[in-house]
Amino acid sequence: MPIFSDPKVQSVFEIYAARAERENERLGTVGFSGRDDCLLPVGEAAGQFLASLIVATKPDRILEIGTSYGYSTLFLASAARDVGAKLITLELVSAKQDYAKEKLADAGLIEHVEFRTGDAAELIQADEGPFDFALLDIWKELYVPCFHALYPKLSDEGLVAADNMYFPAGVLKSTRAYRDLVKSKPDLQTTLLPIGSGIELTCKWPKASERL
Repeated sequence: MPIFSDPKVQSVFEIYAARAERENERLGTVGFSGRDDCLLPVGEAAGQFLASLIVATKPDRILEIGTSYGYSTLFLASAARDVGAKLITLELVSAKQDYAKEKLADAGLIEHVEFRTGDAAELIQADEGPFDFALLDIWKELYVPCFHALYPKLSDEGLVAADNMYFPAGVLKSTRAYRDLVKSKPDLQTTLLPIGSGIELTCKWPKASERL
C-alpha cells in the first residue's frame, strides 16, 4: 500500500526505501566504516508520525536540523505542502544536501523547501525565527548546542521532535544529556515516544498568565 497519495512523492520514497535496505546490510558488516555515506533514516513509522504532527498542528515554519540525504525531508516537505508551510532544512555537508535537492525536485516538492548549508547552531542563530515545528536529527553530540540555539526561537506551543533517543546504544550519553536539558526548562512539556529509534517530543507551553 502506498505511503504517499502523490505518485511522484511515492516514487522517490521507494528509491529511498530500497537504498536504506541495501545500506542496512552494509551497516551490519564487521569493520564497516562508511556510516556517513549511508542514509541512516528516521524510518517509515517515524516519518509518517512526523508528517501527521505537521498536518495536525499546521505550523507556519518548519525546521529540519540535519537534512542528510533527504529521507525525512521528503516526509516533512510533503506535509508542509499539505498545510501551506515553509520547510527550512540545515546540513553541514553540501554533497548530501545536493542529493536531497535532486530527490525533492523529482518529488515535485522543491519549492516548499529552503536548503541552508553550514554549521547548524550558527544557521539557527542567524535566523530571526520563530519556528513552529523542528526535527532534530544530526550527530547526537550536537543536540544540546543546537537546542540552545533553537530554544529562544521556538514559538509558543511549538514542537521539537528529537530522534534516536534510545538507539543506537552509542548515542545514549548524548541523548540523555539532551533529555535532561529539555526537562530543565519550566515552559517545556516533554515525553519519550517508542516510535522508531525513540523520539523525544517536546512542546513549548507558556505559563497560563502568558496565554491570556
